[in-house]
Amino acid sequence: MELIYYGHSCFAVKMNDKHLLFDPFVSENELANDIKISDIRADYIFISHGHHDHLADAVEIAQQNSSKIISNPEVCSWFKKQGISKHHPINIGGDWNFDFGNVKCTTAQHSSSLPDGSYGGNPMGFLVTSEKFNFYYAGDTGLTLDMQLIPKYWCKNLDVALLPTGNNYTMGFEDAIIAAEFIQCDTIIGLHFDTFGYIRIDHQAAQDAFAEKGKRLILPKIGETIAF
Repeated sequence: MELIYYGHSCFAVKMNDKHLLFDPFVSENELANDIKISDIRADYIFISHGHHDHLADAVEIAQQNSSKIISNPEVCSWFKKQGISKHHPINIGGDWNFDFGNVKCTTAQHSSSLPDGSYGGNPMGFLVTSEKFNFYYAGDTGLTLDMQLIPKYWCKNLDVALLPTGNNYTMGFEDAIIAAEFIQCDTIIGLHFDTFGYIRIDHQAAQDAFAEKGKRLILPKIGETIAF
């Protein structure tokens, strides 16, 4: 299994021959100048919430790939207005079996509004499970006790979790360590860090803090492929 990091909170994973893309914000990310939107493949595009830095390139990528949007009903309705006809609306607590695996929507403690100022529905995370690989994409969130539900009821063997680590707008790496303990996952990929001044972090300090708890924090370079 391979994951490709495209910067900020955007990454892709190929799962059971399907290409999944999460929260595309590339063309307006100054740190991701080497990434070409035209090279990104996506059968499905997951949108965790309506903020611009999580969907800026979703329309263009969906049009070039004929992608299906997976998000809450409000976000899916907004994409319909942008001319994207393929979407699967889902909400927190729900799950659905797709052709690549099962997706369960989890709570994310954050805010949400769409680029036109309209209501963006509730932010969410995504728990993606299959017979071969399981991962959790937390979305933009603070630390929440709801994360403890994942290993207790939904998935006891996460291969990797993608957690925000940048602080200010989301939890920082200190709270992400607690989140990793809540979800009982030892391998964490950091998201939502370094893109803006408010969320620049000390990479070594963050990774050392995880290591002290017996966990691994990966802070990938943009364009980096991570194999599992």
